[in-house]
Amino acid sequence: MNVLDFLHTRQSNPHLQGNTPNEEVINNILKAGMRVPDHAGLTPWHFTIVKDEGLTKLSKTFKSAAISDGGDEAKIEKAAKMPFRAPLIIVISTKFHQHVKVPKQEQLIAAGCTVQAMQMAAASLELGAMWRTGEMSYHPLVKERLAIELHEEIVGFLYIGEKAKELPLKNIKALDDYVTYF
Repeated sequence: MNVLDFLHTRQSNPHLQGNTPNEEVINNILKAGMRVPDHAGLTPWHFTIVKDEGLTKLSKTFKSAAISDGGDEAKIEKAAKMPFRAPLIIVISTKFHQHVKVPKQEQLIAAGCTVQAMQMAAASLELGAMWRTGEMSYHPLVKERLAIELHEEIVGFLYIGEKAKELPLKNIKALDDYVTYF
């Protein structure tokens, strides 16, 4: 498949399973994240790898966060199960720098680009991936337990694993609805 066909058929897959990808696979995915556009070379991101026992620790963290929010039993149980939707999660967070030419917004966008690049790398390795956010991305307890400073942002949780099932290709939206020529 050529690169354009690959890009044109990309889609998330929430149905993930299997063994944890090995270190070589993980490192290849991470290297893709390091190659994104990065104004002034600030590298305003950090990757936290969650796998194996880390999934259980993240489950306990999510459960504690849901309890601290006063969640009902169903919400607490759902939060505790979230990390087990894939054998590997890469947590992408910001590492903002003070820079006269690169505002925080540009740094946040660069960190977001890492997620897309790593998701594409996973797909190129025939793995499924799903970029997730939600309440836990903003929860101070989650940031604390992941050693992410409160002024930083969790850009996403990139869930990665073998595809449990293939999904039908979604239709691409009409370009005319989203493009203007000036």
